[in-house]
Amino acid sequence: MVFKKMLAAFGVGGPSVDTVLDTPTAQPGGFIDGQVHVRGGDSDALIEHIVVALVTRVEIDGDEYDHEAGVELTRIVAADHFRVPAGQTQSIPFRLPVPWETPITSVYGQHLRGMAMGVRTELEVAGGRDKGDLDPVAVAPLPVQQAILDAFATLGFRFKQADVEHGYIHGVSQHLPIYQEIEFWPAPQYSGAINEVELTFVADPSGVQVILEFDKRSGMFASGHDAYSRFHISHDAAGSTDWAAVVDGWVRQAADRYASHLPSGAYGHGSYGGHHDHGYGHDGHGHRSGPGMGAVVAAGAAGVVGGLVAGEILEEVFEDEDEDEDDENGLFADDAGFDEE
Repeated sequence: MVFKKMLAAFGVGGPSVDTVLDTPTAQPGGFIDGQVHVRGGDSDALIEHIVVALVTRVEIDGDEYDHEAGVELTRIVAADHFRVPAGQTQSIPFRLPVPWETPITSVYGQHLRGMAMGVRTELEVAGGRDKGDLDPVAVAPLPVQQAILDAFATLGFRFKQADVEHGYIHGVSQHLPIYQEIEFWPAPQYSGAINEVELTFVADPSGVQVILEFDKRSGMFASGHDAYSRFHISHDAAGSTDWAAVVDGWVRQAADRYASHLPSGAYGHGSYGGHHDHGYGHDGHGHRSGPGMGAVVAAGAAGVVGGLVAGEILEEVFEDEDEDEDDENGLFADDAGFDEE
């Protein structure tokens, strides 16, 4: 008996946890429902608490080098202070809120290259420990976000990569210390003036802030710096707007403002909508260049996001739970991602 207690203190023969998600795909501002199944070990166990958290992988700019780390977006206590008899299983239901600012990881059911998101379950046992469980979850765009992504594809922009940066955007109200960047190669009609476009969404209950960063071609822009624009779109505008014309207007407006030496008539003027700010900048955050874009899918009349998703899901896996001591935050290893299915 004493030996068993010693083993239990090291997690041997103790209770185990398995989380099953009833909501494998969620949206910002929504919920993830699921069940935590706790199976008793060799002896009765007192569970101190079960915590369920939404976590993602984030790029962090360092003084000497950049690195990746796991960041917790939100957490709840699903249950606390209960006993699990030896060999028996108890199921704990939970509902985890998804913050409005949660990054997008899935478009039309396809994994967005470069993104990792998961629900982590932590189980603390009196007199022992269990590292818990980690399950991948997909976050799909809100209607406004989807409409804007469709517009970029319709205009011919090609997806380059996506990542999540640590920090805050100057002038934008944020509850989370992160922001997502979705990067595109320019469509042919803009390639003479723009190297790439970085798209950031910051959503809240009233709508979505759309932040665009235009990386200008050398010699084409007098200022020699990136150009920023910001727009606020209400949620109810998703289905009542010609978003291809709106996005075209945003891009051409930036080109007109910053490419004054282009030949006359090189760019026309498109329409644009929503509240907008100019001369907008990030608050001291760098931008990471990564691998090339995934396979490009032609955009059809149905509005499929051409080139927005990689040709295949990343061949990476969530960290082995037995090795997470090497992770500073105990959430993800540096190469965390998802298994290819």
